[in-house]
Amino acid sequence: MKAIIFDFDGTLADTLPVCFYAFQAVFKDFDNIEVTTDEIKAMFGPSETGIIKQNLMDSNHDKAIELYYEKYSEKHKELVLENEEINDLLLFLKREGYKLGIVTGKASRSLLISLDCLKMNDLFDVIITGDDVSRPKPHPEGLNKALAQLNIKNIEAIFLGDSDADILAGKQANVHTIGVQWLPNYQTVEFGVQPDQILSNINEFMEALKI
Repeated sequence: MKAIIFDFDGTLADTLPVCFYAFQAVFKDFDNIEVTTDEIKAMFGPSETGIIKQNLMDSNHDKAIELYYEKYSEKHKELVLENEEINDLLLFLKREGYKLGIVTGKASRSLLISLDCLKMNDLFDVIITGDDVSRPKPHPEGLNKALAQLNIKNIEAIFLGDSDADILAGKQANVHTIGVQWLPNYQTVEFGVQPDQILSNINEFMEALKI
């Protein structure tokens, strides 16, 4: 195994609360509607800009997108706490010589805000965001791009994610898939598509890699 590739929201960082907060502010401000967290989850797939363009009734998408990023930045430090276990995991993987990657549906702008706030800027060898693909997860395009940039075969990578879309993308890219439920907020309570493994504990993953 040469590379460990992660989804981001709900997998590497507990960012779902700040995503929900920013989307709720946008829909309230522009469409004057209250959207629930479940309704927002149902929109997931495209990047934030894609979600707003596809679901907002108000046609002023550019202003709505700017408000999203403003709200996302404004509340990030309050709603997204640094996770020591995740930091330890990433540093352990780096020390062990694994290549690290992110394949996320997030737009690069919000991902960079999060990486900066969480001091994760310099940890990853490849980052593929929702801006870098024409077909978001569950399509394997993002994962295939990451594998190509890392110059590794699919059998040499593991992909970890918290949603059915992550697991489907991993299976279609023929990589080993791990469904994670190790942060306080994650997308999928019961996976509709069975991952190769399901982990609810970060240390379990570290121990498995040490064998």
